[in-house]
Amino acid sequence: MDRTDQDLVAVILAGGVGTRFWPLSTEERPKQFIRLFDDRSLLQKSYDRIAGIVPDDRILVLTNDRFTHLVAEQLPDLPRRNIVGEPERKDTAAAVCLGVLMAGRRFGNPAMVFLTADHLIEPVGLFQRTLLSAVRAARDTGALYTFGIRPTYPASGYGYLETGDKAADDDGIAHFHLASFREKPDAETAGRYLASGRHLWNSGMFVWTVEAVLEELETHLPEHVARLSVAVEAMDTEAWEEALRAGFSNLERTSIDFAVMEKARDVRCVSGEFSWKDVGGWLAIQEFLECDDEGNRIKGCARVLDARGNLIFSDRPEETLALVGVRDLVVVRAGDRTLIAPKDRLEDVKRLGEALIAEPGS
Repeated sequence: MDRTDQDLVAVILAGGVGTRFWPLSTEERPKQFIRLFDDRSLLQKSYDRIAGIVPDDRILVLTNDRFTHLVAEQLPDLPRRNIVGEPERKDTAAAVCLGVLMAGRRFGNPAMVFLTADHLIEPVGLFQRTLLSAVRAARDTGALYTFGIRPTYPASGYGYLETGDKAADDDGIAHFHLASFREKPDAETAGRYLASGRHLWNSGMFVWTVEAVLEELETHLPEHVARLSVAVEAMDTEAWEEALRAGFSNLERTSIDFAVMEKARDVRCVSGEFSWKDVGGWLAIQEFLECDDEGNRIKGCARVLDARGNLIFSDRPEETLALVGVRDLVVVRAGDRTLIAPKDRLEDVKRLGEALIAEPGS
């Protein structure tokens, strides 16, 4: 059965630099382009989840202008004009505004879905049903939709959505009015959120129509709309890249959640009952790696002796990593780079990565 929605536009945000995944993620090939588990990268997996319901000519990928060639290499079925390189990192508000204006200019007033290129989601069929349910509701109501994920533990690394009244039940897919956005909590607060039953993880995925979100963008981010509207007038011309540079210059760096979603008049969410993982750093992938009897999570060739609870990752099958008498470490071998860190110090890997990722040979 053909589930393709001919009036839906998908935007994949793929501009991150992935410093928490150093040394596997590098300046030349950030995490969205690397293959962590199989022969498909995180970007390719994001494309695979929507390829069956959105035509290729209506899938846009927004990335850093240094990575457009990687997107084209990994997603050869996309029209080259659909791969857009942002000249500066201005957070999600600029990327969303650009994607909305591009879709409006090309397609009128379609429904849109915004996804990011660093999620793992299973099963794909349930995700697609949830997505299409949100698309229908966004068209019918004009609401801005986000995806909330039913929490399975008191995570302090995710933002939360506080749900209000139930708006609909679409064949088991629950829709809620959104009461508030909550920042990443401490462990005690996360426990209260989990116990309340009213809070969902904020996935950072969105659905809306062009008209509905553009009205909110014009209200809350008028400079973004004005500058990027001028840029979009040059789309598909030789002046496009220069117009983007001019449009992005001097834009405030802000997130779409903070700038628009927390202030919009009608924000709703669908409750995603599928398995969802934001692949933000090394510990996020450990459940996908083989586990030995001592709780060591391993990819690659490793030997352990009296070693427990370690994460061992190597992309060099010809090498053996040996751990003796240690526990709760992350040991990563990628190319000619090696990371060794206690699990409770992994937030510092971002700081180290930011310092090293731009250095030659990093």
